[in-house]
Amino acid sequence: MDTRRVLLVDAFTADPLAGNAAGVVPTADDLSTDQMRAIARELAVSETAFVLPSETADRRLRFFSPTQEVDLCGHATIATHAHLHETGTIESGDHTVETEVGVLDVEVEPDGVVWMTQNNPRVERVTVDYDRLGDALGIDPAALEDVGADIPTAVASTGLPFLFVPVNFLEHLGGADPDQEAIAALAEEVDAAGIYAFTFDALDADSTLHGRAFAPGVGIPEDPVTGTASGACGAYLREVGAFDEFPDELQLEQGYFLDRPGTVRVQVGANVRVGGRAVTSLDGRLTVPPDEDDDIIEV
Repeated sequence: MDTRRVLLVDAFTADPLAGNAAGVVPTADDLSTDQMRAIARELAVSETAFVLPSETADRRLRFFSPTQEVDLCGHATIATHAHLHETGTIESGDHTVETEVGVLDVEVEPDGVVWMTQNNPRVERVTVDYDRLGDALGIDPAALEDVGADIPTAVASTGLPFLFVPVNFLEHLGGADPDQEAIAALAEEVDAAGIYAFTFDALDADSTLHGRAFAPGVGIPEDPVTGTASGACGAYLREVGAFDEFPDELQLEQGYFLDRPGTVRVQVGANVRVGGRAVTSLDGRLTVPPDEDDDIIEV
């Protein structure tokens, strides 16, 4: 049977077993969609990236959660390019990657930091009942209305839409008790992949904010550190005028309540870019069954 090299690469961190783990399959050009889906299910991380040849870019990436294909995944893009750079497959400098949302630019710095340019931002303010939102997140609605008076809820996307919800203090965000079905229903109503709740009451003095991302509708109850949502968050904060003078770079911390802390660097200018480091935590092989075989992949 076919064996395939697979990796777990932790993105937005320099420490193994922190940040957000992405599956990476460096050679996937002869895998079927069903085989990719099976591999992603077996690796059981939020997303797995499959590296394919491209006619329009340096390479193509397809992303799968354990339950379905996803159009774009920031942390898996960062993880893949960090791995390819670490192994000498690609050099530092500018690269292009084909995704389901279009061709995106990726920059790999000599020290291994990877920057991903996201799609042009789209921000749409939405009115959501705070009682319903509080019930879905398991947060006192007063903690949402407090800051919502100055910073409205909105759906923002730089490739994958999220509903952005500000929370007044970290203790309320950290104490969230999400109702996954309610979050999925609410996200579907506003045409978003999930909800990104955040507070400016961060743990690290250098951090701009602390975020948590819930996306049960795409098979991710809570994502440790979310690249696509972080870029969209930067665009959203600029659109709603969250700062008197918008910072040159934002630092978004996430994952602490899952014991997988990580940091996403975000730059919002003519383009939206997200960046960070990544480290390989597992490198091995999986046995892939024939395409017509529906059996679970064997380790």
